[in-house]
Amino acid sequence: MLTKVAVAATAAALSFGVAAPASAEVTAAALPAASMEAVLKAAQIDPRRADSALTPGAKDSVLLVEQALAAKGLLDQQYVDGHFGTSTITAYSSYQKSLGYTGIDASGLPGKTSLEKLGDGRYTVTATVAAGSRLTYHGKTMNTRTKAMLVKAEGLLGRQLTITQGSYNPGGVGASAGTHDGGGALDIGVEGMSSTTRTDVARKLRQVGFAAWVRTPAQGFAYHIHAIALSDPDLSSGAQHQAGDYYLGYNGLAGRGSDDGPAVSPKLTWEEYQRS
Repeated sequence: MLTKVAVAATAAALSFGVAAPASAEVTAAALPAASMEAVLKAAQIDPRRADSALTPGAKDSVLLVEQALAAKGLLDQQYVDGHFGTSTITAYSSYQKSLGYTGIDASGLPGKTSLEKLGDGRYTVTATVAAGSRLTYHGKTMNTRTKAMLVKAEGLLGRQLTITQGSYNPGGVGASAGTHDGGGALDIGVEGMSSTTRTDVARKLRQVGFAAWVRTPAQGFAYHIHAIALSDPDLSSGAQHQAGDYYLGYNGLAGRGSDDGPAVSPKLTWEEYQRS
């Protein structure tokens, strides 16, 4: 059955002697929109909350995703609440696996292709986020989005940075606890930098969309800066958790201590920074 909009469009088309638009196209245009940016942000933050609070601006988009998961029998109706918590992460991971994804691609962090497939006939996907292709920059592997962020931060600093560990490096450094298994993760060398300079580097990284902390010997590390590109759709589960903790004011370590990095406000993703 055609909607009122489709009927009106068909009548108008006939009166002017042109072809009527396909009803499928009209129907698609009337579907609600799920913002990938909003869904990604909630998928990082909500699993790390101690309660079921909602990520500001994400509820409507998350509800669309949860309703689609529930319709496929992957999410109990009680969790269709706009909070992208651990139950929704698990359900989304199950959906990704049903598409044949494995490993990091089935971590429960939504990507563009899976979001669109899930929303087929239910919602459209807007504000998409792409990690881009893998490449080598400063001798280390990262994706196109992470490189663009790093280049911008270097421009703000007026200096190039030394990358000691890149992304997509499963099992590369045991102390990293898997955070570098996927995309968006960097370790930055700080040899020769003063404490003030180290802090400034972390601040500039945060300004362009990284969660960034200066790691210290007191924490069990050699001095370096650890950075996670917020909302990178290729994040490993560990990196995803660190991104969520950054938003919630933690230091990204297992003990979840208070954030000891330079304060920036607001905390922006790369996409938000480019629009600001």
